[in-house]
Amino acid sequence: MILTFHEGACIRAQAGDTTLVFGPISKDSKNFKPTNFGADVAFIPLNHPDMNGAEEAGRGEKQPFIISGPGEYEIKDITVAGFSAGSRYGGEPRINTVYSVHFDGMSLLYLGALGDLDLPSDVLEMDSPDVLIVPIVGNGALNPAEAQKLAVKLEAKIIIPILYDEKSLKQLLKETGEDVKAVDKLTLKPRDLAGKENEVVVLSS
Repeated sequence: MILTFHEGACIRAQAGDTTLVFGPISKDSKNFKPTNFGADVAFIPLNHPDMNGAEEAGRGEKQPFIISGPGEYEIKDITVAGFSAGSRYGGEPRINTVYSVHFDGMSLLYLGALGDLDLPSDVLEMDSPDVLIVPIVGNGALNPAEAQKLAVKLEAKIIIPILYDEKSLKQLLKETGEDVKAVDKLTLKPRDLAGKENEVVVLSS
């Protein structure tokens, strides 16, 4: 699986000829550049132009299967569970869907613009995620200290921050005691996860 970051809360996960996009950016976003690649599945965490641009993730005949709320889904050999959680992203209370996705032999937990440390008990009772994708910028989503606290609670193997700026990233790395250089992409196989615990990987956009 190859993970790349495309600004805001937008993460692309690819394995073989399957592409997933989490939090695709709409052309109506005032904060980030719209998503500009085709995907097979688009995950919408929150109804906000910064992360509801499913139509930007279609290319010609390749139009994504759109998942935009809680529930259980199976597409190809991907299993998904979506859970409703809270956020104040954009300054008002919103429903934010947290997605647990099994893809390419690994588990991803994508938190979108989560603003609430109290995750549904179903999420807390699941096996520890291999990859935790977590917002850290504050402003209605989790701040670095909260993100770190949640990552430790969930016992994530790898933590990928989204919705970050220089200041929040610096603070997260201080919280985790890590000194990490940003990389363009993260290539992961299940065996690469052995022995990892709360390891921060910063993806540059």
